[in-house]
Amino acid sequence: MQYLIIAYDNENALEKRLAVRDEHVKGARALMAEGKILNAGALIEEDQMVGSTLFVNFEDEDELNAWLETEPYVTNDVWNMDEFQIVPMKVLPKE
Repeated sequence: MQYLIIAYDNENALEKRLAVRDEHVKGARALMAEGKILNAGALIEEDQMVGSTLFVNFEDEDELNAWLETEPYVTNDVWNMDEFQIVPMKVLPKE
């Protein structure tokens, strides 16, 4: 199942984000190689990272939730999970 994830950071989380960014990017690249993350990027406001958006492709919600349990931006309190958005969707296939 494909999902759009919109995750804004907690207030004043930039230092936490930067501290675990390498770990987050390493994990994201591994999931991209597996086809689990289709695309991802940082949300920017006033030239500062304030969140993330991801297009993901997990087998089901259980697999998605298992990833979130170990995602560095979740475990290190970067993403604001109270406003975390997961929207089922379908990515337009490449020709």
